[in-house]
Amino acid sequence: MVFRAVSSRRSYSKVTAIAPTRAELLPLVAAAARVADHGALRPWRLLELRGDARERLGAAFVAASACEGSEARKLAGKPLRASLLIAVIASRQPSEKVAVWEQDAAAAGVAHLLTLLLEDAGWGTMWRTGPLVRSAPVRALHALGDNEDLLGWLYVGGIPDESKPGVRLSIDPEEFLRAL
Repeated sequence: MVFRAVSSRRSYSKVTAIAPTRAELLPLVAAAARVADHGALRPWRLLELRGDARERLGAAFVAASACEGSEARKLAGKPLRASLLIAVIASRQPSEKVAVWEQDAAAAGVAHLLTLLLEDAGWGTMWRTGPLVRSAPVRALHALGDNEDLLGWLYVGGIPDESKPGVRLSIDPEEFLRAL
């Protein structure tokens, strides 16, 4: 069951306007929190962006890019591609034992597990980032602390009926798994 979910995982660049409710999200977030997390620091947090919060994100994109006209309108519309965006934030905790990179790995792990859980629940997702993810206007919109960085957004919605099968090239595992 887990093998099938992982081996068939795909990103949905286009999703429908329906999205899970907060009540539907909460158990999935609780399950994703089971990610490997050295020290049980929970060095992550998630933000739901729905409705006009997505428009404010588009405005922050435009402010960060200084583009104008049709280019600005296109950039402002990017967060409107899904009814729900989930911002994934690495929220590093003070620790003498757990390095920052390990904490960032835990935050990324939560995001990845959440995409698998959402797909298992029948939702399409795509983890989006880009050059503006660390910009000052985007940081301000998300109210990030000095110990935090935005890792991107999960765009979440319904899976379109005409959705094409995901294309993911197979790898030769021998190239990536070697003995020491």
